[in-house]
Amino acid sequence: MPLQSSLRGPADLHTHSSISDGTETPGELVRAAAVAGLGTVALTDHDTTAGWPEAMVAAPEVGVNLIPGMELSTRHNGMSVHMLAYLFDPSNPALLAETERIRVARKTRAAEIVENIRADYDLTWEDVLAQTTPGASIGRPHIADALVARGHSTDRSAAFETILHPRSGYIIPLYAPDPIVAIQMIREAGGVPVIAHPATGTRGRLIPEDVVAEMVEAGLFGMEIDHRENTPEGKSWLRALAARYNLVLTGSSDYHGAGKPNRLGENTTPSAVVDAIVAEATGFAPIIAD
Repeated sequence: MPLQSSLRGPADLHTHSSISDGTETPGELVRAAAVAGLGTVALTDHDTTAGWPEAMVAAPEVGVNLIPGMELSTRHNGMSVHMLAYLFDPSNPALLAETERIRVARKTRAAEIVENIRADYDLTWEDVLAQTTPGASIGRPHIADALVARGHSTDRSAAFETILHPRSGYIIPLYAPDPIVAIQMIREAGGVPVIAHPATGTRGRLIPEDVVAEMVEAGLFGMEIDHRENTPEGKSWLRALAARYNLVLTGSSDYHGAGKPNRLGENTTPSAVVDAIVAEATGFAPIIAD
């Protein structure tokens, strides 16, 4: 059902809690969304729905509508493609199995990266675990926080620009499904797939249009356009693609608490697009604050 117009307000559809690589618990994140003046927030932790229950309790308490979601890791021809999934059935067996496989691979990869870094820096796996919460989806941001705690970097961003940069020699690829497969899985679970920040300067290249066309055929619903990392040229490309393939365009902060400079509500999604996402979903209902 569509969100109630009286409580819609600004909608931020891409945020992370401490369940993945944010610094606030799901409840704290939802409360921060209320303080920021948001009417709707989506919780989209990496490859996990473990934060949904806590966020679902907090949202009505603070008067914020909640869109439960996830940011699913995918790869195409060696390029990382992040797929936002909204309002899917969290108990879907295929999606559960795939996210578990990704999380296990993420943890194994993180441990191998730490071993690589240890050759040159004083860093242990225990240092990384100290930066996580129980059940968290462990990844490079936690390694970055451990490097900061050890005094090897000034902050998380600096760690990613140096020691954790792909050209540093310490990083190995992460297993992830093809985005076409991921979109099909999200759709089969009743969810709505939207590509996250697909036109960033840091990735150095855009997803080829023929791949976007395949994604659309598989069930892609939209693309995240208003994101601080999308380039102006990239945004123009996204607008053209959206018009050509009848895709919705979203805006989001990609909030990580203190883990990134991104601020809640710095980019938002129009109410009509939020309504369209909710109407498209069949796997899970939004949490509506009274």
